[in-house]
Formats: sequence, C-alpha cells, structure tokens
Amino acid sequence: MFEAMSLISKFMIPALLVAIPLYGLFRKVPLYNSFVDGAKDGFPTAIQLIPHLVAMMVAVAVFRDTGALEFYLQFLTPLINWLHIPSEVVPVGILRSISGTGSLAFVESIMKTYGPDSYLGKLASTIQGSSDTTLYVITVYFGAVGIRNSLYAIKVGFLADLAGFVFSILFCSLIFQ
Repeated sequence: MFEAMSLISKFMIPALLVAIPLYGLFRKVPLYNSFVDGAKDGFPTAIQLIPHLVAMMVAVAVFRDTGALEFYLQFLTPLINWLHIPSEVVPVGILRSISGTGSLAFVESIMKTYGPDSYLGKLASTIQGSSDTTLYVITVYFGAVGIRNSLYAIKVGFLADLAGFVFSILFCSLIFQ
C-alpha cells in the first residue's frame, strides 16, 4: 500500500502540470494571456502586503533576537517539567504560530541532535505539521482584504495552535513511546 501511494505521489505533480494546460487547450482558453492577466492582478496585492509582511518579520526577529523567547521559556519550565513535556520541543510549539522558518530551525536542530526517527524528532515533526503560522496567515490574508480588527481570529488561531501542540504530544507519547 505504501509503495503504491509513494508511486502515485511521484507522478501527481507532473501529471497536474500536464493536465491543467491540456484542459485549458481543450477548452480553448488562451493560456499565456490568462497567466499574464492573473500575474497582473496579483501584483497590486503583493505590493499591498509588503508593509504587513515587513512588520511581522521585524516583530519575529525582535522576539527571537532580544532573548524574549528564552525569557518566557524560563517561566514555563516548571509547568513543562510537571506535564513531562520535553523541553526541546517547546520552542517549536511557541515559534510555530509566529514564524514557520524560526520553528523549522528548531526542528532541524532536534533532527541533527537526536535524529529524525527518534521520539523527539517525530514529536517535533508532528508539532510542526499540526499547527500553522497564525500571525503570518492573518497578516497576509487580512492585509490583502483590508481587515483591521483581527483580534478574534488571532485568539482562535493561537487556540488551534495550542490544541495542535497538546494533541501532538498526546498522540506521539501514545504511539511512539
């Protein structure tokens, strides 16, 4: 079964890259013009998003580089130890909501130190896949449509990320330990 899924996944993207233009040709859609028109429509949106993305990137850099992450982790240490959560994966859970690249750097560090097949490697991967970059998503999507009041969406996004973190730990401890 796994070999069949692996074989299908290897051919899926190339098949789509061939099928979509063929479908457009079949429907007599001017493919190049449609592509260029779509790119033109997307350019103003990209320009509109730049200030939001720069602000978010600066905030993430300040959070990491000033030591704020380590400062907050010190307060969480007693709770982390009491709940038997491996301290190595806590930065992944915290940073994932803020920065996908930042959390991926911690996952990479865990992989290099403990290995991808270790419990910590599997747990870090599961946390990374079970949550989203909430602030980035809200910045991009809300900035694109001009929504200013995003407080409730941020609360729900962080709550969903927390649920992903907690259930990742729960399921990984049940399955991989």
